[in-house]
Amino acid sequence: MIEPSLALYGDAYARVDAHLQELLDATGVRYGLLIDRNGFVLSHKEALWADRPPALDSVAALVASNAAATAALANMLGERTFSEQIHQGENGTLYVESVGDSALLTLIFDAGVPLGKVKVYAKKTVAQITAILEELKDIPEIKLGHDFSQGATALLDELLG
Repeated sequence: MIEPSLALYGDAYARVDAHLQELLDATGVRYGLLIDRNGFVLSHKEALWADRPPALDSVAALVASNAAATAALANMLGERTFSEQIHQGENGTLYVESVGDSALLTLIFDAGVPLGKVKVYAKKTVAQITAILEELKDIPEIKLGHDFSQGATALLDELLG
């Protein structure tokens, strides 16, 4: 089973969430998502005026798949990576930018929102989130021992019979 490659929680989650909100407030973007390269939503924000969002899990999975295909294309063309993707339709735009090697900033906005403005603020947000994700690399992984497993099993047996 595929699992998220990153875990955002506590202060790191709150800071990422705040940066996404600042980006939405400054640009007029409808939806902002931070997803990992496995296609899991790590954080998301939506503008107060936005309609009901699309199925975010589906959007995340498709964006991650598209990013993997785009990375393969970049490699075939002699590039290390393509750091951003833009999909423009009649009514809206999907903008995706790499956040280091582990995540993707995904923005969905209406056609009337200036792409240049979104790109400028997105680059600032990517730098901020990249710094947060770098901090998380220094946190040691929590390893639960055999005693914890036995205690948890005993507690569940007691509670559930």
